[in-house]
Amino acid sequence: MRILLVDDEKKITTVLKAYLQQEGFQVSTAINGLVALTMFKENPFDLVILDLMLPGLSGTEICSEIRKISSVPIIMLTAKIEEEDRIQGLSMGADDYITKPFSPREVVARVRAVLRRTNNDTAPLADVISYDNGLTIDNIQHEIRLNDQEILLTPTEFKILGALAKNPGRVLSRSQLVEIVQGHNFEGDDRVIDAHIKKIRHKIETRPSNPQIIVTVYGIGYKFNPNAGE
Repeated sequence: MRILLVDDEKKITTVLKAYLQQEGFQVSTAINGLVALTMFKENPFDLVILDLMLPGLSGTEICSEIRKISSVPIIMLTAKIEEEDRIQGLSMGADDYITKPFSPREVVARVRAVLRRTNNDTAPLADVISYDNGLTIDNIQHEIRLNDQEILLTPTEFKILGALAKNPGRVLSRSQLVEIVQGHNFEGDDRVIDAHIKKIRHKIETRPSNPQIIVTVYGIGYKFNPNAGE
């Protein structure tokens, strides 16, 4: 597994690189956003660890650029602890969020957890299922298509959509979706699910401000209407 580690603090990159290499990962490092984007476009990586505060391009800007071309798992590192900052990072497409200061062992554990989630081949639906509204979920290729056009989802977004699609018409709470996507040991705010749902809606809904496919059930959670918008 190849990891791109992006942080402008040399001490952090040196320590994390050593810990990750001890676990068998190949690690490349970058100290600013422009270098990181160039490296990402020129080399295949299985996961990106990305500092939020970087010189030049910010971590959220880099995350946004990566999400335009790839669904590779992204873990954000940051000294910011406010809930809105965490939600912003996740809404940009990050799969996990670690606040500084942190233990290098925790980062390694989070890396393994994210890779387990994103590389889980257990299909929540039939191999390929198509709906009358033009939406197709391909669990073999891990692809989403809308009217024959590929829709690029992050691994977390794909899992959320898959969980909802497996239970059409059934309301799933935020906590249920967190457990499905991130496991029993998730310690963050389950409202991060809202940020992911918002991103999914912008990708698959005709009118994201008036969603028909993923519907909010206020005070409870979300449900999937498979043939909405036909």
